[in-house]
Amino acid sequence: MAYQELLDQQQLRDLPALAELSDEDLVTAHLDGRPGAFQQLYDRFRDRLVHFIIRKTGDPDRAQDLVQEAFIRVTRHLHRFDTEKKFSTWIYTIASNLAKNELRNRSRSPVVLFQKLERSWDDDHRPLQFEDSRMRPDDMYRKRYLRRIVEETVEELPEHHRLVFRLRELEGKSYEEIAEITGVNLGTVKSRLHRARNSFAQRIEPLLN
Repeated sequence: MAYQELLDQQQLRDLPALAELSDEDLVTAHLDGRPGAFQQLYDRFRDRLVHFIIRKTGDPDRAQDLVQEAFIRVTRHLHRFDTEKKFSTWIYTIASNLAKNELRNRSRSPVVLFQKLERSWDDDHRPLQFEDSRMRPDDMYRKRYLRRIVEETVEELPEHHRLVFRLRELEGKSYEEIAEITGVNLGTVKSRLHRARNSFAQRIEPLLN
């Protein structure tokens, strides 16, 4: 074994364990090329960020996606991070901005898709509801009209999009349940649902203006 390789191994043995390092020191260790440093950061913050985004958006499945996006942004810009500052503040700011963008994008649609968080509800069984932001709670005619055009719009979707949309958005099925019902993998379920949501929004918008 080459002398330099032996020296490198000895230096690694002399380094403190990753779990003992601060967040900021882990950033430095990762940038210095130490194996496992970034994974340690990821493991420290992933679950905390998921819960943080769920509280802001009310959508557990979307929270998973946004946390992944947050870490993608971290990897892109980590070399510019000032280790004199707190890493936790930085990554929570990134996650918060992503959650705000998510809510802003939802609010632009004339149909507001919202999930009400209650302790007694199971995260995987909370169907989305549809309301027009101009609708008064006691406006029964408007509610009946909205319910009818939602159903009619859903029926206009292609069959494979209609099924996943109905199972998720109207019946509150989890992605895993939808995959089992439809016989396709999770990636296909999410892809179809994404396209179905976009198609639904485009079709229903003219009816609500």
